[in-house]
Amino acid sequence: MVKTKPSDDSVDDFLAGVIDDRRRTDALAAVEIMRAVTGAEPVLWGSMVGFGRQPYTTADGRSHETFAVGLAPRKQALTLYGLTYYGSNQDLLDRLGAHTTGKGCLYIRRLDDVDLDVLREMIARGWATNHTA
Repeated sequence: MVKTKPSDDSVDDFLAGVIDDRRRTDALAAVEIMRAVTGAEPVLWGSMVGFGRQPYTTADGRSHETFAVGLAPRKQALTLYGLTYYGSNQDLLDRLGAHTTGKGCLYIRRLDDVDLDVLREMIARGWATNHTA
C-alpha cells in the first residue's frame, strides 16, 4: 500500500509539470472523471493524485492511511489505483479496452483507447469499496 502522506501541494501545479503532452492531457481528464464520479477533491500524495481516504493495518499491526482511488501520470502509462484489488472488476476489465494490470494497479497508455463509461463504473466500484472517510 501507499506509504506516502497527503500534502497541501497543488494538484494542478503537479499535473502542469508533467512533461509528456499526452500523459498530462490524459491525467487531467482522468482527474476530472474521478472528481465527477467520487464527488471528492483530488489531493497530492507524493507523485500520486488521490481521492478520499482508506485506513489499513499492516501485518505488524500498525495503522496507516492511503487514498481510496487515485492515479499517477507515470512515464510508461497512466497508472490508476484502487480499481483492481485481488482480481476484482474482471467483468469490467474485459470490456475496458487497451490496458494492463499489476498488483492493485491498472495501466492505461492512452485514455482514448479505453471505454470511459466502463472506467467510470470501475472508479465508482473502487470508491464504494475503498472509501471510508
